[in-house]
Amino acid sequence: VQLQASGGGLVQAGGSLRLSCAASGRTISTYVMGWFRQAPGKEREFVAGTSWSFTSTYYADSVKGRFTISRDNAKNTAYLQMNSLKPEDTAVYFCAVSTLPGGPTRWIVNYDYWGQGTLVTVSS
Repeated sequence: VQLQASGGGLVQAGGSLRLSCAASGRTISTYVMGWFRQAPGKEREFVAGTSWSFTSTYYADSVKGRFTISRDNAKNTAYLQMNSLKPEDTAVYFCAVSTLPGGPTRWIVNYDYWGQGTLVTVSS
């Protein structure tokens, strides 16, 4: 599976961005999709995840109520809608796929495939 993340950019605090993650090489419709981020000098952290059927979603506390994960299995694409952005949301955002059974998970080791990352910069 190859993942291509896009949609990052520079936005002012309070603004919005929508990230996309396009998959190729294999259908991802039965896999868990996740979004992670890594700020400068910090470890990569979980942001949001969704099961293949979108019946289960999971968010980090820091983004709950502001970010929304979604997916279009017909397009083999996942999205992360980010609203009310804060300077502390500044990071490189990565999408990832987990082929393990079960629902979305925050554990990085559970994800098998990763996109290259897209930079989100939120100015104050």
